Amino acid sequence: MKDKRKLPVMTGPGLKKEGIVVLQTLFIALFTFLELTFRNGAGFLSGIVLIAVTYGGVAYGRPGTRYVSAVTPPLAYAATTLTYTIFNVGLSISRLGVDFIASLASVAPYLLIASIYGWFQFLNEKAKSRPSKARVAAKA
Repeated sequence: MKDKRKLPVMTGPGLKKEGIVVLQTLFIALFTFLELTFRNGAGFLSGIVLIAVTYGGVAYGRPGTRYVSAVTPPLAYAATTLTYTIFNVGLSISRLGVDFIASLASVAPYLLIASIYGWFQFLNEKAKSRPSKARVAAKA
């Protein structure tokens, strides 16, 4: 006989701002640390994760959370790589700066794609929430 139990269904409208920040930061930190540790540099894996978490934040967030979905990935990635670089090379300013900038540069195309998508979704949501000029003129 088949088991007729239903799988749990996600109730509610989606993730809040805090949930988006935590999940995006967690995924970015995990995959970036793994890639930096095993490959000794950031690249494809970190970039794909940046794009994926940006899409996930937009797709699974509540209405009004698109700003957080667009802003968090670059900040979380920068904080993760800076922390990793400080632990690896110490506080040698010249080496720290070069390694940090190199890490940012290696994922720049992915950061750019994720940022364009996130900001487009945010600005699109903002534009749709405003009343149209024709509707405002008709009421006056």
